[in-house]
Amino acid sequence: MDAQTASPSHSALMDSVYKGQRHIYDVTRKYYLFGRDTLIEGLDAGAGMRVLEVACGTGRNLAKIGKAWPGVQLYGLDISSEMLKNARKALGANARLGLGDACSFDADETFEEAGLSEKGFDRIVLSYSLSMIPDWEGALAHAADRLAPGGELHVVDFGDLTGLPGPLEGMLHKWLARFHVQTRRDLPETARRIADARGMELISKRGKLGYFQLHVLKAPRTAS
Repeated sequence: MDAQTASPSHSALMDSVYKGQRHIYDVTRKYYLFGRDTLIEGLDAGAGMRVLEVACGTGRNLAKIGKAWPGVQLYGLDISSEMLKNARKALGANARLGLGDACSFDADETFEEAGLSEKGFDRIVLSYSLSMIPDWEGALAHAADRLAPGGELHVVDFGDLTGLPGPLEGMLHKWLARFHVQTRRDLPETARRIADARGMELISKRGKLGYFQLHVLKAPRTAS
């Protein structure tokens, strides 16, 4: 496992947040983490493809990806050892899981699989995680650089929320802050900058009322 690359302070914070919440996480989050299943439906992942979720949490998304796209090779990492307890229980031998920091993980070490970093991943998922990662821009760039030629990085997270009535928008921001969640209003611009710097195609979608945002960064099939 890539435990040494996980920031001790952030790792401890996430463990403290999820030590109790992990038992009710999937039941409660389905009511407000919208767009996750839309992301999964759009992965277009074929059998044999390596699919990584960065900040995989309880493993909920990986389990659904495995069902939606049979034959894919599932990988997941998280900075919280508490959340990984749920993921290991949910996924068993169906996925390779490891402890690691989204901003600096080494795939070979994290998953104890030599050559994985060189091969890269065909699909990488970041689902409602950038809003909880302090160096979220670094995490997005690091994920983009872990793609195999022709691979795709799929991101879903809270949007700008500007379509919500003013009082409701303010209440939601305050409520999310209790869980150390901060909406990333400049995610579209950052995704564009990261994609352009790597010669990637970017496809973006704004969810209804600006509640969520979806971004797909597609790596070129050959080096430019």
